Amino acid sequence: MRGISEEVVAAVRRLNYYATGVVRELMPRSLFRFEQDAVFSELEDSGALPAILERVNYYNSLRPEGLPLPRTRLDGIDRTRSRYFLDLTEHLRFFPADLKIDYVFGDVIHVPPTPSVLKSRPIGGDNNHSVVLKLDKFRHFRLFDDPVPFSQKAPKAVWRGSMNNPLRAALVSCHAESPFCDVGHVSGNVTGVAPKGPLSPAQQFAYRYIISVEGCDVATNLKWVMASNSVCIMPRPRYETWFMEGRLIPGHHYVEVRDDFSDLEEKIEALEADPMRAREIVANANRHIGMFLQRKNEKLTSLLVLQKYFEATGQLPPSAFTQGFFSVIEAAPRMLLTA
Repeated sequence: MRGISEEVVAAVRRLNYYATGVVRELMPRSLFRFEQDAVFSELEDSGALPAILERVNYYNSLRPEGLPLPRTRLDGIDRTRSRYFLDLTEHLRFFPADLKIDYVFGDVIHVPPTPSVLKSRPIGGDNNHSVVLKLDKFRHFRLFDDPVPFSQKAPKAVWRGSMNNPLRAALVSCHAESPFCDVGHVSGNVTGVAPKGPLSPAQQFAYRYIISVEGCDVATNLKWVMASNSVCIMPRPRYETWFMEGRLIPGHHYVEVRDDFSDLEEKIEALEADPMRAREIVANANRHIGMFLQRKNEKLTSLLVLQKYFEATGQLPPSAFTQGFFSVIEAAPRMLLTA
């Protein structure tokens, strides 16, 4: 949208997001239930089903083995966290209102004690109770057009962000004055290093390498960096969201650096010496982000994550997808009262 300021574009996008959510909440639930039946019937014989089920089982690894009944009815979810509420209920409206769910809103870096739907979770370990859904997508899945070819970008790395964890402090402390980087924080003089002015994504696209560093949970910029024509450089991620950060491969989707960023300049020099490798990493990152741009598959995946949640917690009977959810045909879980 050339000629229109980023502030205006952001305001229009925000208005559209909330208006769509409000209209959706006003629509009768029965319309969504009818649509779900049609969508699931079509999916049963679809060639896309195996790939979708693979993602579903990544986000939701629950098994119907004595799980407790969730506590909150679908029509009783907290509305005060509006973005989380709208994203969660977008697909819950396809299910009966008397079903129940446990959920955790916000930047989650722990595994909840009961199976819960959330935005983020630790990568690896016993994280089965953390069922990932595409929450807070207004902030985390905002992408930007990058018109600058890799060859025309400045041969340096860039980063801007707030100072909210030791990883970011290490980056700024080591490389605020580096000739290889334009690195700066925007949090005031909190580290003895003066802040720099913020840079928009469009301004950062002028650089060949964009650094991504986790914040309170995941790195907010990771999605738009991997959708750009620049190479993503980051430490190995510790947390993941709907973006499946745990599936990203170092040297394939991004360039990994140490947590203290002591090898950052070395990695930049290596990439400058091998531009073909840099372009391959950009192409692989672009392919990964492309998986999340297929709106129909995103919807189907979300619905099946929830279908599996309700089956695993004994609230819905087995479906045509049960075997795909749980690998083998299991005895139907005991149906629990949901009222």
